Amino acid sequence: MNTSEWADKNYYADLGVSSSASHDDIKRAYRKLARDNHPDKNPGDKKAEERFKRAAEAYDVVGDETKRKEYDQLKAMLASGGPRGFRSSQNINVEDLFGGGFSQDGSLGDIFGGLFNRGGRAPQPSRGADVEADITLDFREAAKGTTIPLQLTGDAPCGSCHGSGSASGHPTRCPKCNGTGFLSESRGAFGFSQPCDECHGTGSVVTDPCIDCQGTGTVHKQRNIRVRIPAGVVDGQKVRLAGQGEAGPNGKPSGDLFVTVHVTPDKIFTREGNDLHVTVPVSFTELALGGTITVPTLGQPVRVKVPAGTPNGRTLRVRGRGVEKGSSKGDLLVTVDVKVPTTLDANATSALRAYAQAEKDSGFDPRAGWNGSE
Repeated sequence: MNTSEWADKNYYADLGVSSSASHDDIKRAYRKLARDNHPDKNPGDKKAEERFKRAAEAYDVVGDETKRKEYDQLKAMLASGGPRGFRSSQNINVEDLFGGGFSQDGSLGDIFGGLFNRGGRAPQPSRGADVEADITLDFREAAKGTTIPLQLTGDAPCGSCHGSGSASGHPTRCPKCNGTGFLSESRGAFGFSQPCDECHGTGSVVTDPCIDCQGTGTVHKQRNIRVRIPAGVVDGQKVRLAGQGEAGPNGKPSGDLFVTVHVTPDKIFTREGNDLHVTVPVSFTELALGGTITVPTLGQPVRVKVPAGTPNGRTLRVRGRGVEKGSSKGDLLVTVDVKVPTTLDANATSALRAYAQAEKDSGFDPRAGWNGSE
């Protein structure tokens, strides 16, 4: 989501909170909306799915302090008719004025830089680049959650200057803007403020660049991290790890890491929402006479009672033994499936024949009423 698209959004309304809401209020509102409108809880409900997506998009912006500040600044700027310091009695379209100067990473500094610095020095990124990675988990790892090692290659903070870019570790206050990060300019009836082209709006410059990173504050290297995958992820889901992307230049915040999870099927279980489905082979006598069977789960096996006279294909529910996702627990759905023996010894054959006769004598007809007959 870039800054240009932010302009048309009311993220606070999407979360049902005011623009002055605290971070904790925003988090609580998002969690409730996400829980109530999650696709797993509302299968096939397109409206709930849309509310879920809007809430996730809104929380991604106003739930992040840096993005929320930029979003609030942008909305205030547009409400006043233009950028900081812009004064005009005419009705001017902001995007026409800027000529599409919105940046891909949503940096407000790039809006002003696109207007005043065309052909000049490019504005400095406000944060490090986001990183995407893919991992593959087996079904049970995804259901129960796991921690995995991940190797990444990209920009990381320079160890010599601790990411500042300065050999001494102390950048100098920018002499051009006196450390404010902005330059003011009047053009006839208009007044403008723009990021300083010397320090890119940071208010400081590196006068003694670090020899290891040439003053950028970052070095390209390989790093190893451990990624915690929460319980209950589904195939194709993205897990966001804030601040685990590439390091920002000269001490600016790091980007985020987005891990796409791929889940391999299980030989025994299938999943629907947080419920687990398993089909258990049983004998005819276990269904006819009833009994107790042992059923696997994601943890320890459970004993399930089968009532006498249970028909083949019936599904029995075991509460709370499905997938645990946050505070929600699914159920285990056990479907019984009769297996017929292919061979019988003489004793079993004799006993079965005796049973068949007794069954017939009792008046039981498995096909009674099957074809419409009495």
